[in-house]
Amino acid sequence: MYSLLADAVIVIHFLFIAFVVAGGLFVLRWPWLAWLHLPAALWGTVIEFAGWICPLTPLENRLRLLGGESAYSGDFIVQYLIPVIYPAHLTVSIQYILGGVVIVVNLIIYALIIRKQAALRYRGKRRNHGVNN
Repeated sequence: MYSLLADAVIVIHFLFIAFVVAGGLFVLRWPWLAWLHLPAALWGTVIEFAGWICPLTPLENRLRLLGGESAYSGDFIVQYLIPVIYPAHLTVSIQYILGGVVIVVNLIIYALIIRKQAALRYRGKRRNHGVNN
């Protein structure tokens, strides 16, 4: 049972990371999600820049130990994502790059959101003033 819970934590952890990186795409469709995404993106960026370990990592390790498995060293990114994305071990430089990627991707997405909202407001003002396209 503990091993299953540890696997569930891995899935949640991965989904959270995906939401941190690209959750702004959901905000394009559901603007209210910005209230969840912006703090998540900030948290993900701080974790990378500060070199901290996400609290989900020790939770997963604890569940693995309770399930009779061995825990891993490092954090989630080192254990599961870096081996897939990068062949080398996680370094401070790579963490800065990952944090920068989070910032850049989200700046681009939120620039698109702001542009979309501005276009919608502009069309609404034109309609209110009786101007047709």
